[in-house]
Amino acid sequence: MTDTRVTIAGVELKNPVMTASGTFGSGEEYSEFVDLNRLGAVVTKGVANVPWPGNPTPRIAEVYGGMLNAIGLQNPGIDVFARRDIPFLKKYDTKIVVNVCGRTAEDYIDVVERLGDEPVDLLEINISCPNVKEGGIAFGQDPKAVESITRQVKSHARQPIIMKLSPNVTDITVMAKAAEAGGADALSLINTLTGMKIDIQKRTFALANKTGGMSGPAIKPIAVRMVYQAANAVKLPIVGMGGIATAEDAIEFLLAGATAVSVGTANFFNPNATVEIVEGIESYMERYGIADVKELIGAVR
Repeated sequence: MTDTRVTIAGVELKNPVMTASGTFGSGEEYSEFVDLNRLGAVVTKGVANVPWPGNPTPRIAEVYGGMLNAIGLQNPGIDVFARRDIPFLKKYDTKIVVNVCGRTAEDYIDVVERLGDEPVDLLEINISCPNVKEGGIAFGQDPKAVESITRQVKSHARQPIIMKLSPNVTDITVMAKAAEAGGADALSLINTLTGMKIDIQKRTFALANKTGGMSGPAIKPIAVRMVYQAANAVKLPIVGMGGIATAEDAIEFLLAGATAVSVGTANFFNPNATVEIVEGIESYMERYGIADVKELIGAVR
């Protein structure tokens, strides 16, 4: 019998497979395809303190090896989320991770305080949101801002916080160390890479926003490298993501140092991807005589 349990900041997951924020809604739309009870955790779409309308359309474009999105974190806000989505997810035997977004530190704090009394297990703090007070640069692109927002959110959060790092930086280890210094309980990486597509027939941008977040298989080698670097720079558990479509992909992240993985873009072209990855990890462990999945974490040095 293989043991696939992993622990992130004191929260035990039955296996290391999670969904990536923004690719799985809040679970309900996928529940007819996927048995949510099989997943280590469901990570919700980003939740803000007030409803966000998102960016103008078109806001998704397919590209070689993945997709670009400029959804703009459209969401109904914390009130609707707490009333509608949390009760739905509580029907399943899986952990609940709420992705939190905001445009100012006060926005984030507002949401984490609202979630303090809700039955959710972990909070993933999306610091790739543009910081309005700093002229629109994302919190996650300045180490001082990373440390500051982490410290402020941590001081108000009742659940452990996972800081989600942007790859659009010169040195990911600087950001990882800043989040650790601010008191983060865990890290998740990578968020999307900034990309662009131009429609040569219309001679215009494929996305109304001009740029968007690149995700999918093409970014996986970058993500694996960054997870490996972060895992060797800090002592925090890491949730690895970026182009994971198969169990082999997920195992690569575990070997690089991730404690768990999040599956994102793959959900769009294979709604069963998450469960197939859970089963694939189990098969791999049986094939190689690995009793405990923790033996794989960071095994490549």
